[in-house]
Amino acid sequence: MTDTAANTPAQGPVLDDLPIYERAWATPKGWRKLSSVSHRVVGQRFIVTGLIFFLIAGFLALLVRTQLIVPDNTFLDAETYNQVFTMHGTLMMFLFAIPILEGFAVYLLPLMLGARDLVFPRLGAFGYWCYLFGGLIVLASFLFDAAPDGGWFMYTPLSTKEYTPGLSADFWLIGITFAEIASVTAAVEIIAAILCTRAPGMSLAKMPIFGWYMLVTAFMIAVGFPPLIVGSILLEIERVIGLPFFDPAMGGDPLLWQHLFWLFGHPEVYIIFLPAAGMVATILPTFVGKPLFGYGFAVAAVVTMGFISFGLWAHHMFTTGLPVISLSLFSAASTVVTIPTGVQIFCFILTLSLARPRLTVPMLFILGFLFIFVLGGLTGVMLASVPFNWQAHDSYFVVAHLHYVLIGGMVFPLFAAFYYWTPHFTGRMMSERLGKWAFWLMFSGFHITFFLMHITGLRGMPRRIATYPEGLGWDRLNMLSSIGSYILAAGVLIFVWDFITHRWRGPVAPRDPWKAGTLEWLYPPIAPGHNFHAIPRVQSREPLWDQPDLLKNAAHEIDGMLRDAPHGRRETVGCHPVTGEPLQIVRLPTPTWIPLVTAFCIAVTTICLLASLYIAAAAALGATLIGFAAWAWEPSETGQTVETGGEGTLPVDIASRLGHTYIAVIGTLLIMVALFASILFGVMYLWNVKPDFTRTAGDPDALWTVLALICGLALTAPAYLARARGQLIYDLAIALLGIAAGGALWMALQPVLPHGSALGATLWVIAGFIAIQLFVLVYWSLFLALRKAMGLIGPGQRVPEVNRAPYALVTALMLLAAAIVLIAPQLGVFA
Repeated sequence: MTDTAANTPAQGPVLDDLPIYERAWATPKGWRKLSSVSHRVVGQRFIVTGLIFFLIAGFLALLVRTQLIVPDNTFLDAETYNQVFTMHGTLMMFLFAIPILEGFAVYLLPLMLGARDLVFPRLGAFGYWCYLFGGLIVLASFLFDAAPDGGWFMYTPLSTKEYTPGLSADFWLIGITFAEIASVTAAVEIIAAILCTRAPGMSLAKMPIFGWYMLVTAFMIAVGFPPLIVGSILLEIERVIGLPFFDPAMGGDPLLWQHLFWLFGHPEVYIIFLPAAGMVATILPTFVGKPLFGYGFAVAAVVTMGFISFGLWAHHMFTTGLPVISLSLFSAASTVVTIPTGVQIFCFILTLSLARPRLTVPMLFILGFLFIFVLGGLTGVMLASVPFNWQAHDSYFVVAHLHYVLIGGMVFPLFAAFYYWTPHFTGRMMSERLGKWAFWLMFSGFHITFFLMHITGLRGMPRRIATYPEGLGWDRLNMLSSIGSYILAAGVLIFVWDFITHRWRGPVAPRDPWKAGTLEWLYPPIAPGHNFHAIPRVQSREPLWDQPDLLKNAAHEIDGMLRDAPHGRRETVGCHPVTGEPLQIVRLPTPTWIPLVTAFCIAVTTICLLASLYIAAAAALGATLIGFAAWAWEPSETGQTVETGGEGTLPVDIASRLGHTYIAVIGTLLIMVALFASILFGVMYLWNVKPDFTRTAGDPDALWTVLALICGLALTAPAYLARARGQLIYDLAIALLGIAAGGALWMALQPVLPHGSALGATLWVIAGFIAIQLFVLVYWSLFLALRKAMGLIGPGQRVPEVNRAPYALVTALMLLAAAIVLIAPQLGVFA
């Protein structure tokens, strides 16, 4: 007789004595699961969707290698080949690498930090739907025979309307920009979650190392993604309306696109690497059985890398005619970044030296990462040298380097993470035997494929060619690389087979199956919809190692804060951002359709824009605003208190600069400032390289500009007064001043012809961006005024006002900078 109970994955207990608690955290069943906002559900959606995009991109890579397997091959024609390699790079870089890593972060961070969910669950769900719909828009280009063919970097002028007619580039620009919403929303949520919802006692110094990696990554996303978003919007405006941002004849410059793209593109390499390295830093100590060596050095290296990575973007532009001094500076920065990278690698190696590691499948993939990534780093140092870069630029040597860094630095750690954390998803262990087959096939196939590309590149083979003639010394190398790609693909297919079938065939995972020290393994695999029946106080970075009582008893019997849910509400503990001491109770939302519906409305807006249905796009945009209003339309709970059990009574959703909503607003403002700075960079760049076009489109009206500035600066006064007093009159004053500032800004730009020059068009973009910020403030203030009039916000409930004040201040400062830019040419500043 078979013991079926022994073959069923252990699940965290569903307790009959806590029915209200279990009901509050239950995950909807059936099709209603689409309304779930749980970080577990959303994280798994990101992971599975990212894996699907990875497999599609991998299939496209096999088509590329099949085309190049022999000289003069006709397997793909040149146009199809361009579409295939463009979509391969696009899917890998934008729809696989970052989203799947964010998915692991969304899933794991609350478990590691001792929180019941992310701090803004609906924001995470909204980001996922934006990611999915944006990715589907990009893939839909195949259905309309309009797949992008200008490369995953979409360089101008090739991607402008003149050289790429039709909708292929528009699919790329609109779909990718839409999908990037997921990345920036996840960045805001990760920053707020890490800083504000850690377990009691978990100071920043006691935070799991993965938390540090993701915190730095989130800040990098907030600063690094806006240049790409701005560049994509500018290029799409040029394609649709004809504003000449990149047209040299009208004072534009195609290199402006490259600057904006690589201001995103090179930090993105580290945005991809850091979460994967964080996985390594988490998994490695488990199989060594010792804490990570040099935790403080690793944290310092991660922070340093985050800063340095933004000074490397012209590393990709050495052959574009940059001044020699610029080449020297960017070459030096490209070399310096190896120092914090090396510190992390040495921390990993020295951790390995502390004890004999267990050679499990995750450990094999980590060792593979160390070997491959170090080789990729060495070729990176070579490419940082300007003379060598000039020789190797746009050759297959660069292709080899890119894949050694990205596959070695991200894909191998990712597969280690799959084998390590999959028991959380399914309650079963993946196969050690199949895992080792997958590793060795991937490891050997990878080197056969990409190591030989170094030689191919040094022999002169350029990138992005659909075929090549016989007799150039590339034939055998390309054939071997293609064979290696098939071996690599076989290893991936074994992993996919194991990942799918282990749900039924894999051994049941016990509690803490790897004997890890971090908090995500406190419960048995497949916990219920929540993470903790009670949130324990944490005393170290490895609480399961240093606090043995946590594993002695059943997980649901552990003492801690917020045991049970007497109010039937979803709640977690909000902490001080630095010390980790309990500060507030964060109320969390229940399942809702609003994120899905709102994201769908934005998708309809983008599709209508793609189809030139502007009235329908405006209607969908209006529906989006209604969706956001419904999102925020709920009674304020500030001022209530909750008995936490063991830590006293705490207030709910505090109105403070230490609160989670305020920190989220600061994160949002960081994104807005980065967007504004990217536009400002474009203005300064065009002024510098095209000074003859400074005033050809006309000068803004100075008087109206000053009036706009006065109104903008004036609205900060009621914004800060409302933070202390909260009367409805202040909301109305902010709205009126915001409308007045926007109107004055509109009048100021009337003398400027947007089609007259690239600089004139860019000035209109600056004004448009400021107008959007003013609209947000007006919408926010009128929304608050309506809620106050209806009695939904009571006296002393100041969270919206506290959060709005810095938004008003930053908007006013951006308006000040914009006013200086508008008036400066008339004063001869840039003459």
